[in-house]
Amino acid sequence: MDIGTNVTGKMVSALKNLGFDKVFDTNTGADFTIMEEATEFVKRFKENDNLPMTTSCCPGWVRFAEMEYPEKLKHLSSCKSPHQMFGAIIKSYYAEKNNIDPSKIFVVSVMPCIAKKYESQREEMQVNGIRDVDYVITTRELARMIKQANIEFDKLEDDTFDNPMGEATGAAAIFGVTGGVMEAALRTAYELITGEELKKLEFEEIRGAKGIKKATVKIGDKEVRVAVAHGLSNARKIMEEIKNGTADYSFVEVMACPGGCIMGGGQPIKNSKTRMTVDIRAKRAEAMYSIDERSTIRKSHENPILKEIYEEYIGKPGEHKAHELLHTHYTPMEEYRI
Repeated sequence: MDIGTNVTGKMVSALKNLGFDKVFDTNTGADFTIMEEATEFVKRFKENDNLPMTTSCCPGWVRFAEMEYPEKLKHLSSCKSPHQMFGAIIKSYYAEKNNIDPSKIFVVSVMPCIAKKYESQREEMQVNGIRDVDYVITTRELARMIKQANIEFDKLEDDTFDNPMGEATGAAAIFGVTGGVMEAALRTAYELITGEELKKLEFEEIRGAKGIKKATVKIGDKEVRVAVAHGLSNARKIMEEIKNGTADYSFVEVMACPGGCIMGGGQPIKNSKTRMTVDIRAKRAEAMYSIDERSTIRKSHENPILKEIYEEYIGKPGEHKAHELLHTHYTPMEEYRI
């Protein structure tokens, strides 16, 4: 299939064929992450507290920060990554609603990222002694499993995600592209700060392949300076500015992989001929933005599933229950510094 082809429906069908009882959408978890992260940012921005705030959804970046800049961990958002939030909600809200013992639920995340394997095993990623996510497989490993099971992937009928964690917004779809987390968060932060509807949802200045992108975003009568970095060499440049006190940003997105999650270490590896003739990163990014553009709902805080779960179970974003389930803390690792 052409690079950038949307095969979500076939992936759901393949996973059902492989024996999974339920297949949910991690992008629903991404919408939760945006709700929590945007709420956290707005609070910090209003109080001028530990700015700039950096994103925390990339475990490679989090590990890098813990090892290389342990004294600056207060700048990281306390939000878990989407699949960890997702696991926590499945083993609490979903388990209670369906009268299932959470210890009997085995959550497997399919990720483009190898570092998610490490993340899921972190001591912090559990609630009341129950791990959010039990196992992580990469997209490349899933492809191997599909081949080993003799499933003819291209001939599969498209299937749909199960509910309730099967509905996501366009904002969640762009999460995997460099600049996407920032763009999704700004869509929600704008409306949280101003109370007004954001008409133009695209933030072109933080899109694209440039290693570090900077922009000033007008939110009501406030000017918010943001930065987006992908690749750890660029993350280091941003962190050195923060360390030296020269950073004038309020909000920073960091992804360890150049291009973002779409180019994660667990993604399918293309042969050299394909890499030379096709801009794989651009094709995959184009697919993500296309999903966003075609989505009926393009702001995380407008996801009806989120509204329902917050009202029924979690309460308000950023409050006690949300922190118990959806937030974490970090561990300085000075002894590992190089």
